[in-house]
Amino acid sequence: MLQFVGMTTTRNARPRANPELWFRHLFSAKSALDGGVVRRKVRDMERMVGRELFMAEVERRGFTALENAGQVIIFCNAEPVRSLACGKPNFPSKFEHKSSMRI
Repeated sequence: MLQFVGMTTTRNARPRANPELWFRHLFSAKSALDGGVVRRKVRDMERMVGRELFMAEVERRGFTALENAGQVIIFCNAEPVRSLACGKPNFPSKFEHKSSMRI
């Protein structure tokens, strides 16, 4: 269970947990330790540690994080992430689906 130690107050008076404890809890999940994937609500991540600190920690560890529909997914390894399918192409042109190409 996450402990609220060393709490500070943000501008909207919500308590912010010690970021070190939140990251320890997040990255001690069995899936994270095995080099897998963990998921959290964006709202919780922003409230608990803030987006800037979160992104810095993910980059420091060499991991990749994606955000979609209010969730953040962290790939707890340094392997490249590839998009296999996308209902609506919204990636930069180098990722666009090639199904319309003539053979």
